[in-house]
Amino acid sequence: MILILGGTGEARALASRVPAVSSLAGRVSNPALPVGEVRIGGFGGVDGLTQWLRDNDVHAVVDATHPFARQITANAFEACSRVGVPFLILRRPGFTPQPGWRWVDSVADAARDLPGSRVFLTTGRQDLAEFAECPQWFLARMVEPPEPPMPHRIEVLLSRGPFTVDGELELMRSREIDVLVTKDSGGSMTSAKLEAARRLSVPVVIVRRPPLPPAETVADVDAAVSWLGTAGA
Repeated sequence: MILILGGTGEARALASRVPAVSSLAGRVSNPALPVGEVRIGGFGGVDGLTQWLRDNDVHAVVDATHPFARQITANAFEACSRVGVPFLILRRPGFTPQPGWRWVDSVADAARDLPGSRVFLTTGRQDLAEFAECPQWFLARMVEPPEPPMPHRIEVLLSRGPFTVDGELELMRSREIDVLVTKDSGGSMTSAKLEAARRLSVPVVIVRRPPLPPAETVADVDAAVSWLGTAGA
């Protein structure tokens, strides 16, 4: 059995090409489901995942989770190391730095000394608490409704991509956005707002990706399929 740790477009594309079980974290109430068998929910940490790999005779694991899903990636690397199961990380490329971008190491760093007065925030609902004490007005876009704490002055926009450059231009103009805060997630859904910010000369605060464990890593689905063939999965 192949286990795909999913939740991304790359994970769904891989599941359409190889027989596998796809695992989703279950943080979104109506996720886009891949083809094939799907399990939803956590494994119970490293020990739980280790046991699951043993119980289900898993021959290879591909971690195609979001670039900022640090904990599941670390857990999967450790569990596969314990069991001796081949482990691959599939990560879409990040963005090439552009003029006007300020890079930070964490969402907490982004919240400190935040420029501007009207902020377009797209780091996700789980990070809103980091901005709770910021004085700026925020437009926060996410898929699921957030829970407090959150900024005192905020408009929550529930929306699921993909987004277009024209749509992002209209949104940022209508809200008079003067700074964009996002993550180096890669992919077209994020690049549209970055292009809109460039055209409007809006500064960007961008959070760097967390470091990866020392595992083999590929950047696209074709490479992951080739790796699975080499791994004998």
